[in-house]
Amino acid sequence: MQQETQTTRNNDGLFAVGSPATHWSVKTSNPVQYEIRACENLLDPGNSTILEDAPGTGRRRFVVTDRVVDSLYGERIRAYFEHHGVEHQVLVLDDGETHKSVGAVLQVTEALDAFGVDRRREPVIAIGGGVLMDIVGFAASLYRRSTPFIRIPTTLIGLVDAGVGAKTGVNHNGHKNRLGTYFPADRTLLDRSFLATLDERHISNGLAEILKIALIKDARLFDLLEQHGADVLRTKLQSATASGPTPADVPVDQRLAARGLHLDPATEVVERAIQGMLEELQPNLWEKVLERVVDYGHTFSPTIEMHALPALLHGEAVAIDMALTTVMAEHRGLVSTYQRDRILDVMARLGLPAWHPLCTPERLGEALRDTVRHRDGKQRLPLPVGIGSAVFVNDVTEAELGAAAEALAGLVAGVSR
Repeated sequence: MQQETQTTRNNDGLFAVGSPATHWSVKTSNPVQYEIRACENLLDPGNSTILEDAPGTGRRRFVVTDRVVDSLYGERIRAYFEHHGVEHQVLVLDDGETHKSVGAVLQVTEALDAFGVDRRREPVIAIGGGVLMDIVGFAASLYRRSTPFIRIPTTLIGLVDAGVGAKTGVNHNGHKNRLGTYFPADRTLLDRSFLATLDERHISNGLAEILKIALIKDARLFDLLEQHGADVLRTKLQSATASGPTPADVPVDQRLAARGLHLDPATEVVERAIQGMLEELQPNLWEKVLERVVDYGHTFSPTIEMHALPALLHGEAVAIDMALTTVMAEHRGLVSTYQRDRILDVMARLGLPAWHPLCTPERLGEALRDTVRHRDGKQRLPLPVGIGSAVFVNDVTEAELGAAAEALAGLVAGVSR
């Protein structure tokens, strides 16, 4: 019998144990760096931003979009690549949450095979909303185990939420985003001019995710939405931007003051929302820590959204979740009645619902149980503390949910009269 165990360290992170070796331990890391850039007029033939990673001739690109975006921008997309002499193919997927499936992912991978995309030199380009980007990102993460891709969001929810993180995913077995990966795009290019063709409801849909950031970490952002939300909604965030780079580690208002500049409300709303989201994501990109304030509004909304399809958009379901948990926080003394009323009033100004008939104790209890499984056995439920902060709780009961839902229904009915 071997009396002594010999440990050999071959290099940093690789250990062989025993002589002869009977056990190996491998420790490594996967550094991640990706770029998010605000741009203007991306589809202008004179603008080469989309192709900056592909100098020279012989470039090829595989582009994925959806039917709505193709009807609005399809000719411009094709003309852009033709102008730059880029061989390309455009795959058009069905749009909407009901088509966010494994089948759509496989459709993309099969088309990539047919096109013969190179594994590293020819990034896939996704032009569309959050659903489209999630599908393409999932496909890219699977195809040859990783194929680079570029995101160009065309919706507000894609611009401030789905387009800035690392998660991909599709709905499966009746559940929201049940299958997915962590696979950030190499680049995300943000062009607000796409928002001009959205209807008001889809602007509201994205404003829900902006409101989330305001409620859990940015009181200044909430004030902006309270003062200018109706105008931001009406103008579809089409406004001039301040020029020049701004260091990301300095608060927005300090950066502007130092440069003697002033952002119009729409620009500041978007910048604060993206900055706030990234501040939360960057230290915990792989979600090793399951207490995430950006999960606010995402405890009950996945179940409500999936059961309500196609009646509710994602942001609308998130808004209902936030309204419910605001009332829960009020009942716990974390939010004042005055603050609750301000929050519900801002939701109304942004065109967001605060209630849905699916907010029953039974359905909310089902949603909470599924969330507990998702969060590794604990509720880890973020509740607002005033406006601009949050706390995690693990003791929510179905009775508490029922009382909050009943109170919220009464508030909404009172507002609507």
